[in-house]
Amino acid sequence: MTAAEFLDALPHLAFQMVLVLCRMGACGMVMPGLGEQEVPVQIRLALALAVSLLLLPVLAPQLPPEPREAAALLRLLALEIATGLWIGWLARLVVYAVQVAGQVIGLTIGLSSLLTQDPAMGEGGTALGRFLGLGAVALLLASGLYELPLRALAESYTLLPVGGPFGAGAAAETVAEASAGSFALALRLAAPMLLMALLLQMASGLLARIAPQTQVYILAAPALSLAGLGLLALLLPTLFDVWREAARALFALLPGLR
Repeated sequence: MTAAEFLDALPHLAFQMVLVLCRMGACGMVMPGLGEQEVPVQIRLALALAVSLLLLPVLAPQLPPEPREAAALLRLLALEIATGLWIGWLARLVVYAVQVAGQVIGLTIGLSSLLTQDPAMGEGGTALGRFLGLGAVALLLASGLYELPLRALAESYTLLPVGGPFGAGAAAETVAEASAGSFALALRLAAPMLLMALLLQMASGLLARIAPQTQVYILAAPALSLAGLGLLALLLPTLFDVWREAARALFALLPGLR
């Protein structure tokens, strides 16, 4: 390609790059691991740009020509951004499961309060939920699971071609199913702590009936926290192993992989 031909093709290449970057950048803003709040925005944008540059030669034959009308161009860009956010949010729900489990565990064993505010999770966030969330992200990056959402994003161009219809109803249904699966996984992860807390509460109630003069709450609260921390320390490796396998199975259901 000569310099003159390259200059003539440059506007079309720039349009194709913007199309790919819209989907990649929107997904990268919310994707687990790469889209964490601890990662600076500049790094997230740089990663999205690098992935877009790598995929552009492969995706270029599938991309449509630039529309002549501004309304059609804006619609095309909006659909690409919505598609990227949709795929990224489906992947993000998998990490939210372990964060919600950490919040439930923290509230159950008395390590936090509903009035505690977490800058990442908002009101009701707990330190234990944040700890488990960061642990899940570290495991996600260390185990290579982040490759599955990235592959789903790259292969989504076959399932959802650029310029094609975006089924908002089907997308909303998929998000609802993924949210239900995320909460079910969170309940599974927190189930041992919930069972332990229930047994201790039953024992405390029985003790209060047997010895009414005993200050049961004063004794039960620290016992519940200590027992909860001990059980959590014992089950933490198993908890992350269960989450990793569940995350692998849920990531395999992302659009483009199934």
